[in-house]
Amino acid sequence: MLDISLYSQFIILIVLLLISAFFSMCETAMMAANKFRLNHKAKNENNKGAKLAINLLNQTDKLLGVILLGNNLVNTAAATLVSLIAVELFGANEFALAIGTLLITFIILVCSEITPKIIGAKYADNLAVIFAYLLTPLLKLVYPIVWFINLFATGLLKCIFFIPNLISKYKNGNKNNNKTDDATKLTPEEIKSLVLEAAHQMPNQHKTILNSLFDLNQIRVEDIMRQRKYIEYIDIADSIDDIKKQIINCPFSRLPICQNSLDKLLGILPIRKVLNIINTAELTKENLLKIMHTPYYIPLGTPIFSQLSFFRENHRRTGVIVDEYGEIIGLVSLTDIVEELVGDFVFQFPGLPNQLKWSANGEVVIEGNTSLRELNRHLGLNFPTENYKTINGLITSYLEEIPEGELCLVLCGTKIEILHTENKSVITLKLFKN
Repeated sequence: MLDISLYSQFIILIVLLLISAFFSMCETAMMAANKFRLNHKAKNENNKGAKLAINLLNQTDKLLGVILLGNNLVNTAAATLVSLIAVELFGANEFALAIGTLLITFIILVCSEITPKIIGAKYADNLAVIFAYLLTPLLKLVYPIVWFINLFATGLLKCIFFIPNLISKYKNGNKNNNKTDDATKLTPEEIKSLVLEAAHQMPNQHKTILNSLFDLNQIRVEDIMRQRKYIEYIDIADSIDDIKKQIINCPFSRLPICQNSLDKLLGILPIRKVLNIINTAELTKENLLKIMHTPYYIPLGTPIFSQLSFFRENHRRTGVIVDEYGEIIGLVSLTDIVEELVGDFVFQFPGLPNQLKWSANGEVVIEGNTSLRELNRHLGLNFPTENYKTINGLITSYLEEIPEGELCLVLCGTKIEILHTENKSVITLKLFKN
């Protein structure tokens, strides 16, 4: 038996339990640390501890090897020491040894495993930076041992995954050479979830912009376009006085100019240039035709993210959307895309509807051509947007007929009262908040 006093043995036992707790806390803290936050600290704040932590996490097998090596050695030493203490106190009594084993198991479980791991998980990001300073030199010190142990672990892993790897290689050939690297990359949906989980720390406006940004490539121009029947245009066949009056009262920066109807589109008229002519010279139809831009056509189904790039490349701000037959079905502007990203602008033009907002009574009166996307975004509703663009389209599809007169119905959990119908469509309706 070792010639060490009982008091010293208890001190050594406490030290071993503390070291075991340290390794347990290291294991949880390093594995639970947010790698993106550590990368931020390492690159933007030049934090040395974060750099060391990232380096350790990039070699997980060696990191776990040194932690588990230390933890198991210390736990084994603690169990052995408890046996020695039990023998010294009670002699070679099997019952005393059994009690000692159960006692050390309980102490290790509570004091050296569960408690430090809870602490490590709760303060993982801060502790990982500190522990990296200690684990880095420790890994260098015991690297030969860790390397030797990992040889067997690697061999076992190869045996376990040998058959699945063969099947995968047979199916995919050599396309998965970078499979390990690809497995660590985040998909767009995972990045979106990651960002939105932290969005509670951002202003609501920033959260809305981020959410819209992720969905930008899934939204098509027809989702945000102004439908054909609601496009305001200048008919060159009208009198110059009527045209001048229309231009002066126009709330838009650009208007299509046509011959009798949209089917004979001549171009897009920049209103600002027309106003300059009105202020400096006499306005004529010939002047209008000279300053108008050639029409810019957009195919149906174009993602608005791509269209944003097309607007920039072609130096355009307004486009006319056409279907596969070349028929004009709507109009979209750069402003429409920007509003989809950042939300509606705060100003209102005269004669345009007010911003969608519930009244104090939990009601709102809207037009039938209101976009379902706008209703979902501004009123917090959950109308489907895959097959329908407006609330009018959703209602007529649900009823399978054109509603006549006043009618009440419930769609997607929202109570709707149709107030007015005209020309085979719903003109106005009222929504009730749940």
